[in-house]
Amino acid sequence: MGVESDVMVPMRDGIALATDIYFPTTDGKRAPGRYPCILERTPYGKGEPSRSERDSTDTEPLTRREVAGYFVKNGYVVIYQDCRGRHKSGGEFTKYLDDANDGYDTCRWITSQGWSDGTIATKGLSYAAHTQMAAASAGAPGLRAMVVDSGGFSNGFQSGIRQGGAYELKQAAWAVMFAAEHAGLELSPEDLDRWFKRMPWRRGHSPLTPTPQYEEFLFDQWERGSFDEFWKQPGIYAQGYYPQLWHLPVIHISSWYDVYSRTAIENFSGTIADGAPKRLILGPWTHGNRWETYAGDVDFGPAARFEGNLAPSLLEFRRRWFDRWLKGCCNGANHEPPVMLFVMGGGTGRKNADGRLDHGGCWRAEEQWPIPSTEKTTLHLHADGTLATTRPTEPRAAREYVFDPLDPVPTIGGSVVSRPPAIFAGGFDQVERADFFGCKSPGRPLADRHDVLVFQTAPLQQDLEVTGDIEVVLHVSTNCPDTDFTAKLIDVYPPSADYPQGYALNLTDGIIRARYRDSWESPELLQPGAIYRVTVRMLPTSNLFKRGHRIRLDISSSNFPKFDVNPNTGEAEARAQRTQPASNRIHMDSGSPSYVVLPIVPKAERT
Repeated sequence: MGVESDVMVPMRDGIALATDIYFPTTDGKRAPGRYPCILERTPYGKGEPSRSERDSTDTEPLTRREVAGYFVKNGYVVIYQDCRGRHKSGGEFTKYLDDANDGYDTCRWITSQGWSDGTIATKGLSYAAHTQMAAASAGAPGLRAMVVDSGGFSNGFQSGIRQGGAYELKQAAWAVMFAAEHAGLELSPEDLDRWFKRMPWRRGHSPLTPTPQYEEFLFDQWERGSFDEFWKQPGIYAQGYYPQLWHLPVIHISSWYDVYSRTAIENFSGTIADGAPKRLILGPWTHGNRWETYAGDVDFGPAARFEGNLAPSLLEFRRRWFDRWLKGCCNGANHEPPVMLFVMGGGTGRKNADGRLDHGGCWRAEEQWPIPSTEKTTLHLHADGTLATTRPTEPRAAREYVFDPLDPVPTIGGSVVSRPPAIFAGGFDQVERADFFGCKSPGRPLADRHDVLVFQTAPLQQDLEVTGDIEVVLHVSTNCPDTDFTAKLIDVYPPSADYPQGYALNLTDGIIRARYRDSWESPELLQPGAIYRVTVRMLPTSNLFKRGHRIRLDISSSNFPKFDVNPNTGEAEARAQRTQPASNRIHMDSGSPSYVVLPIVPKAERT
């Protein structure tokens, strides 16, 4: 294998992007002929290892050269490129928004080279998944197959940047991390935690103020609370460009404790009709950690790993897909089940040797998403804290709590991007811990907070599987012009020898900023005291609630620092000058019911 390093590939505006090209050699020279190409575009350094290029037996990720060597040995040219404004590439970095045109121009350049046979496949995790979907949305020439891993915004306004009107603060942490690494900003993770405690930030008063370029793109996202044209650009809105994607064979990979599960599902479902084969894989992992058996403090067993269960290795898995669509190999890659999902649950419930809850689980093959046999089941919230199929009959019933923006409910796991030392993704007992950001009372269950309302079923009489998208409909009122409502789905274990207090395992959650209850484009403030209907859309999940467990739903108004905190004042996004407590009321009576809709898989379908 040979390599040409730092080839400067010209873009349409004259900016050149640094590119490494790995190619087959014969007698020390580039081998003659034309080859299919595999492209990965990244802001993290084209020469740096990708943390996701590993299996469970690897102590460290493979280097880019090692990954390239595998594919070159199998007849490909492999290309890694630094995104605009990153590392050795020219221009200024604008997060997400230059990758459509730059991806298109890079593919056009590749197909014009004498060593290219005119076909291109793409791969990559997270941002390198975003760059793939950006190029595909632009109709990049030569693109024939993709493996999009944990990214590729179907709609960044609804998942990955914002969600339910709130802003995902992983974007703020990412901006600070990048500024510290690449723009000379001297800020440690501990410093960032101190800044998070000083929120809300504003332009000119944030840790990014010394690096205006990074502060600019952060607040461009944060301040744009309405779904306007900004959010409909290629790179952050694949839904608007699905006709460009129907003809492409694509594998979408994500996981239940990842921020991009909705993105993967929407991109799969939105492009599969009358088009090329698509596959969807949903595991129990955190963001891209498919070689692990656990997520947070919860273990799913050896079956959870990608390798050895879905394919011998991630390298071989991608090669088979690329061989099928770039080389025409009849290897059966197009006959694999369209949907592979991991159903969490079914384990012993004991503490394993690593100190994690043995939650268990298994893979299941399906033909489509959502699962056709799923039965939508409504569980109503009742004023006594029960969650039941019976509709409330009281003419008036409600529960009230005070949400103070200065004392938000701390994020304990879930679908976040882990940021040590104090923010961790995955499944955890919903109890405050000293090592989690924002926890002030270690050992206190979140259920004991005055601003968390808990609703749960009686102990289940039989196993029950919930797989799919989950919506919570609430009838609410408040004394403020705006506020948030959050919902969290929890699998409650009964007390046991290992967990004397039981174990409240978080599965998924969601949020709605009340001003967006009726329209994402035209938000409208609330009239204090009036009753409104709001819908909280959670990220999808798949879990087997075992007999004796309870299904629990927690309702509150904050989940920090996963989401920004609503000041309750009705001020413009990211421009609030003050905060005020909100007295929020959840109505649950015959005229204003509140409920959760669960997608339940019939027992006969669970195999």
